[in-house]
Amino acid sequence: MRRLIAIGCAAIAAVAFSDPPALAAGGVNCPPGTPVCVIEVEKPGDPIDPGTPDPGGTEVIERRCTVSATGKDVPCHSDVFGWFNDGDDCYWRRVEAQPPATDPIWAGHYPEGAVYSVACAPTHPGGSDGWEWAPTDPPGYGGTGVTPAQLAQRAVAQLALTGPAIRMTIEGDEDGLVGIPLWLWTEVGPTTWGPSSATASVPGLSVTATAQARLIVWDMGDGRTETCKNPGTPYYTGGVTSPTCQHIYEQSSAGQANEAFPVTATTTWDVTWTGGGASGALTVTRQSTASVRIGELQVLITQE
Repeated sequence: MRRLIAIGCAAIAAVAFSDPPALAAGGVNCPPGTPVCVIEVEKPGDPIDPGTPDPGGTEVIERRCTVSATGKDVPCHSDVFGWFNDGDDCYWRRVEAQPPATDPIWAGHYPEGAVYSVACAPTHPGGSDGWEWAPTDPPGYGGTGVTPAQLAQRAVAQLALTGPAIRMTIEGDEDGLVGIPLWLWTEVGPTTWGPSSATASVPGLSVTATAQARLIVWDMGDGRTETCKNPGTPYYTGGVTSPTCQHIYEQSSAGQANEAFPVTATTTWDVTWTGGGASGALTVTRQSTASVRIGELQVLITQE
């Protein structure tokens, strides 16, 4: 249940969200049963330093929030309207003097939860403002200042995904040969192939991301690539043709820089995330590099 308040919030928002801020509110008083809100202006506000942690010591990841309906960036917190809720794109502020138990705004829930002043006009053209009861603080309330999608990016970073741990039939100073299959594979682990999961949290919000590699594209340095939808098969004694992933060079690496072909392996990762009542999917890539020397088989014919 939302109680409408007759106040020109759109006009207030134009002032409150000017850049730099034109005012900082010393307090907002919206008494029950009155048609107006009284805003006490103390002094001009100062711009927020994005790198400054909040007084509680929790690092604020992002000071700007995005209105999903319009894509517009707005402050995650307003001294006038409260905290941005990415669930409804409105600002929420807990009413300091909670209404009495007899007030219909409680809808029978008193004393559970709390009544909030909800301001939608600053983010929705023609949006209404009012009071609403809620069982808990909405997402982002109290300073998380981050949406689930933004927090998912932090979870992905914590996964520490890498490119392939490149392995080939030849190692170290060995040379491969033209026409002989070169086996390609990666050592399989949480960061090189997956699966891997990580959770990122801020007060009131947690997001878990899970990653699984889908394929590796091997750029072999000779103008050709191999796309392998698997981690490849480690070489075993006696093996000739790889059952999963290989490359056959048709020319030697003579004349190349350092007499070797540069090899670049790019892994495509599928990442899914969930948390804060939302979910999504991301695609990320990671690369690794190596080099390989390829020679030609020399046949010596002798006559007796």
